[in-house]
Amino acid sequence: MDQEDDWKRLVERLKATGYIRSKAVERAMLKVPRHEFMPPNTEPYADSPQPIGQGQTISAPHMVAMMVEALELQTGHKVLEVGGGRGYHAAVIRELVGEEGIVYTVERIPSLAERARKTLIHTGYEDVKVIVADGSKGYPPAAPYDRISVACGAPSVPPPLVEQLKPEGKMLIPVGGGFYQELLLVKKTWEEKTERKGLGGVVFVPLKGEYGH
Repeated sequence: MDQEDDWKRLVERLKATGYIRSKAVERAMLKVPRHEFMPPNTEPYADSPQPIGQGQTISAPHMVAMMVEALELQTGHKVLEVGGGRGYHAAVIRELVGEEGIVYTVERIPSLAERARKTLIHTGYEDVKVIVADGSKGYPPAAPYDRISVACGAPSVPPPLVEQLKPEGKMLIPVGGGFYQELLLVKKTWEEKTERKGLGGVVFVPLKGEYGH
């Protein structure tokens, strides 16, 4: 079975198991070539996390699908991603927000950020803005954001990320003190308060930085 078959079968499995619920997410995951964002000797279309170097991992495809579905990304949204890794998740987000949208992805490890930048350009997502910074503090210069997606586990929800959400904006973030976390969907109200909903247990590498571990 060749790589393209693996890719299509993976998307079909994610639809059958309910991780992909919308046509938009199905199209995005069929459009972004996950294998381009992976190091050699990994399994891009296995539904499991894969190592990407520097002690980091790329999330399993079902987790990427679940997260973008939960955020209800729309054409034209401005999105901040924290924990950009090699850029795959940012590319999927960019597919969903379209050319009218803006995606900023923050990665603290310079070598990963540079690899992400090169791969995003190579795969046609050169307008995704890759930032090397402490993602736990968000990215204030471009705030506020319609959506924030965090791909690393925080001990608690970092206040700067809440501040940088627009009213009625949504953030997805894994929160917990140990190896396992709870995936929280955080919505900011017009009254500057937050509503939080747990979406289940997850395992992410730790968020590092001022508001991380």
